Amino acid sequence: MTFWLLSLVFLLGFITYLVVQRNVASITRTPVWILWLVMMTPALIWSTWTLVYGENNPPPPILVIGPFVTCTLLYWLLIRVGRIPNSASKTAEATSPPTSPETKHSLLAEPTAAEAKTVVKPLNKEEEASLQSCFPWSVYYVQNFEYRPQAVICRGQLRTTPDAAYQTIRDNIEAQFGDRFLVMLQEGANGKPFFALVPNPQSQQADQSKQEPLTRPGLALGLLVATLFTTTLAGIEIAGVTVTSLSQLFAEPQLFSAGLPYALALMTILGIHESGHYWTARFYKVRATLPYFIPIPFFLGTFGAFIQIRSPIPNRKALFDLGISGPMTGLIITLPILLWGLMHSTTVPATDKLGLNFNALNPSTSFLLALLSKLALGAALTAETAIKLHPVAIAGCLGLIVTALNLMPVGQLDGGHVVHAMYGQRAGALIGQVTRLLVLGLSLVQPDFFLWAVLLFFMPVVDAPALNDVSELDNRRDLLGLFTLGLLLMIILPAPKVVTQILGF
Repeated sequence: MTFWLLSLVFLLGFITYLVVQRNVASITRTPVWILWLVMMTPALIWSTWTLVYGENNPPPPILVIGPFVTCTLLYWLLIRVGRIPNSASKTAEATSPPTSPETKHSLLAEPTAAEAKTVVKPLNKEEEASLQSCFPWSVYYVQNFEYRPQAVICRGQLRTTPDAAYQTIRDNIEAQFGDRFLVMLQEGANGKPFFALVPNPQSQQADQSKQEPLTRPGLALGLLVATLFTTTLAGIEIAGVTVTSLSQLFAEPQLFSAGLPYALALMTILGIHESGHYWTARFYKVRATLPYFIPIPFFLGTFGAFIQIRSPIPNRKALFDLGISGPMTGLIITLPILLWGLMHSTTVPATDKLGLNFNALNPSTSFLLALLSKLALGAALTAETAIKLHPVAIAGCLGLIVTALNLMPVGQLDGGHVVHAMYGQRAGALIGQVTRLLVLGLSLVQPDFFLWAVLLFFMPVVDAPALNDVSELDNRRDLLGLFTLGLLLMIILPAPKVVTQILGF
């Protein structure tokens, strides 16, 4: 536990420094290392408590909530005090606790869409007249233009449906200005839709042939092979096979067979999860990289997998489908893998230890896991027994954890995209804030959620908007979104006592 906790804190520190540097270097004079130290302070305090008193003794509420609130306010204040003029438009995003801009749908974090960073030049009179003609009065009656450092804001009155208005005006602007601008339809603070014209980063490339390649099959294959090796090593240890050195492994290659069931099961779950995102991105013509695995030579053998989104999401429908496709495809393969693993697991006497103990798992800690365990083991599972998980069942449980973590409705996680698409960016951000506080409170009674609370603390509650961020979803997607949030609750909440009595354990 100590080695795993220190490794996680080190990784969080490294990611946090890179992201704080990326997000705030251009908007504040406050040194990055000070902001980084403020952001890491709660994690350092909580980790020190766990190392000294053990994971079974959670810190007192004042030590959990106090650093969380204090450091968030201090981080915001330090950015505001040192803010560079003309950077106000970025401050709201930067003052939210950051997450990695590079990684997505791994065990840790998730990426953002491409951002335009060039400055908009004010339009001349001819160009402004051309722009004015792009807004038919019967579609969107434009009243004024505002020139911001990175956008031209077009405010007016919407006179038709958001879908029809966006399509008409985008086509008109492309006809007049080519690919010079990305056209965005957003909702203002007053609830009224407005259009924003942002420089198109693709049109800024002088030489398209020198662009960084979007897909790197060699890199993806290399990471896949490396992760297969590290997860196999982890699987060997999980299977209880003692290996003293790598030379012993290569001298006795049959030892690899002990770790392959776990490795193949886990990588299949993670790979299909990311493939769901990848093929959905391809369907909507969103530029995305191939799935990349993250190998680590200890603990689980991997920190998950991710893709990078390199272009904006076209609308909230695409945002919803991109967010939900990974968890749903991953869950479809996770459930049969987990059931097979549970059927090949054994029962052992129950212990007093609750939570995710792979050698004596109490399935009632998760409502969904309790149902699956009873289905797989039947009468062998009673109130006096726990489950010693087969390595494939361990991979299946990790698949449930990955699904639940990604379905958390916070910021750039899959669940954050889902609630953003369902309720809008502002409501989605509010849901994310409430979720972080609820998980923090849950960690006080269930220590297994302590690391979840730390991870969610480092993630912003606001994700990047879609180009058309006003059009709402259809009823079918709204119902599917509510269903996935229900699945999240079934995974993370314990089985009610009445359910365990009915199931007989």
